[in-house]
Amino acid sequence: MKIICIGRNYGEHAKELGNEIPEKPVIFMKPDTAVLKGNDFYIPEFSNDVHYELEVVLKISKGGKYIQKETAHKHYEEIGLGIDFTARDLQSELKSKGLPWELAKGFDGSAVVGNFFKKENYNLEGVQFSLFKNKEKVQDGNTKDMIFSFDDIIAFASQYFTLRVGDLIFTGTPKGVGKVDENDILEAYLEDEKILDIRIL
Repeated sequence: MKIICIGRNYGEHAKELGNEIPEKPVIFMKPDTAVLKGNDFYIPEFSNDVHYELEVVLKISKGGKYIQKETAHKHYEEIGLGIDFTARDLQSELKSKGLPWELAKGFDGSAVVGNFFKKENYNLEGVQFSLFKNKEKVQDGNTKDMIFSFDDIIAFASQYFTLRVGDLIFTGTPKGVGKVDENDILEAYLEDEKILDIRIL
């Protein structure tokens, strides 16, 4: 299983980090060891500025290469939510030196993945999702605001990577990302259903 992540896919999030709006999907990867086991996230010792980024996640159900946008919808049957934890201080340091920033994105436990649900239960062009930190809403996203749609992402990514059954695609985060501290509680909702409940340690 591989984890493909899309950066800067919501215009307001790109702006809040001072990034340009991309013309093509921005892709980075996380290893399968990044998937968090359980509901407790431990802040790594190498960062003092870990940020949450809530995202809609696709689970690939049919593999393929050079998938066309018109048939991309046939390659996933379920969606869910995930949190892309990012060591923002480490990322900034690496980017300033022109270095890759997988260390800041792919560390152990940096990919929270919840349960998956049949996509036909949702209007995929208007999926509402939100994140609460200590009962306060900090992110409020809707897939209608994505720069690149689910089908765009699958078609683009499959030009470079053969997609396999079980692969996960994190489709980008809306504005409102921020730092986590010890004892924080993060709760994520897909529409009105709570999907994730994460404790920060």
